Amino acid sequence: MALERVHGGEQPHIKLGVFKLRIPIIHYKLELPESLQAVLMVATCLGAIPILTEYLGLPYEIAWAMVIINGFMYFLHATMGDPVVPGWITPGIPLVIAHISAWEMGPQRIQAVIAVQILVAGIFLFMGITGLAKQLMSRIPRSIQAGILIGAGIVAIYNEFLPTGRFNQFPISVGAAGLLAYFILFSNTFKSLRSKNPILNKLGSFGMLPAILLGVIIGPLVAEIPVPKIEIGTFIFIPPFGDVIRSVSPFSIGFPSADMFLKAIPLALMAYTIAFGDLITSEALISSADKSRDDEKIENNPNRSNLICALRNGIMALVAPYPPLCGPIWTAVTAAVAQRYKEGRKAMDSIFSGVGTFRMFTAIYIMLFPVASLLRPVLPIALSLTMLVTGFICLSLGMSMCKTDKDRSIAGVMGCVLAVQGAVWGLIVGVILFLLVDFNFVARAKKEDTEGAAK
Repeated sequence: MALERVHGGEQPHIKLGVFKLRIPIIHYKLELPESLQAVLMVATCLGAIPILTEYLGLPYEIAWAMVIINGFMYFLHATMGDPVVPGWITPGIPLVIAHISAWEMGPQRIQAVIAVQILVAGIFLFMGITGLAKQLMSRIPRSIQAGILIGAGIVAIYNEFLPTGRFNQFPISVGAAGLLAYFILFSNTFKSLRSKNPILNKLGSFGMLPAILLGVIIGPLVAEIPVPKIEIGTFIFIPPFGDVIRSVSPFSIGFPSADMFLKAIPLALMAYTIAFGDLITSEALISSADKSRDDEKIENNPNRSNLICALRNGIMALVAPYPPLCGPIWTAVTAAVAQRYKEGRKAMDSIFSGVGTFRMFTAIYIMLFPVASLLRPVLPIALSLTMLVTGFICLSLGMSMCKTDKDRSIAGVMGCVLAVQGAVWGLIVGVILFLLVDFNFVARAKKEDTEGAAK
């Protein structure tokens, strides 16, 4: 029986400095919709397997074991007080793949991943310890925050519709599943219908699950994916941790050279810039959820999120280097959980009930042979669906943050540059445009003179 929360207070926890320890069942209740949604959303987590096998040349079992390790790392966020469903630094995946492809397949390429991930962990750690993350969050101009979100949204959707994108490989499955996800998650019409129909209300409570199920059904019917086959195997896959360490850990294959670290610095900065956009998205989503209810106070601390991301990236770099990297939020699922949270305490007791249940069950399901074998054919469709929903949410939040025409113009230009030229150039252009167009140096100078005279 979970401890009861005082109305208007924070969910019960054990205070550990900046962290707030919450144990499932003891500190929050488990939620049935999130536990069921996790079954098929595991497909996106398993979507890292093709990346690991194709670009690092690893056997399927080693790649699967690395995904399982990463799955348990996800659970650190809800456990340590971060009210989100964490995920990858998704828009950075193509950048990481392009970077490591400069090295030959084998230990050197894996070392290239290690170098990037160690640097990313270091940046997260620095931002979290110094408290700069929280300060930056409150001081970055609206237009630049919006530009990061808009750029990330453009990248997420644009990549799916490239000639080599997943939409062109699975047009009917991705198209139908994507439209259903948009309708269930964002449609005013569906919102009105579910308020009158208990069946549609229950369907809406499962977030993206119905859309993924549609992809599983349609894919084989139109011959875009093979018919899923359930394999029982040993039922639970016990990861060969020893083989993982011997295959990919820097303690076995050697640490990256100084040259590798130097070449990885620009990519690490870009990855953090993208992740910082995710932090902004997280702040916007959680703030919106917090304002929707008065029975729970949700404390979202960017410094804590940075520290947990540093821990995850650091552990993965040393144990199971991961090209998708470890980011602060899985936007699509966090949005789905937040949407259901807004329906009231009867729908979801606490935000931690939703995010904690989802990540706990994905960590369990990802180890099951029947689940992994069933979802293996649908992995690309689930990944595409996640990107499409992420793009929609980023664009929506980014545009809603713009209050003036100047905000919209700066954010739009910055977002386009970020999408085409990368995160670093996007950020540079955004800052320059803000200083040239929106920052009033004359008014600032007058204000400082007035304050100086008053003293």
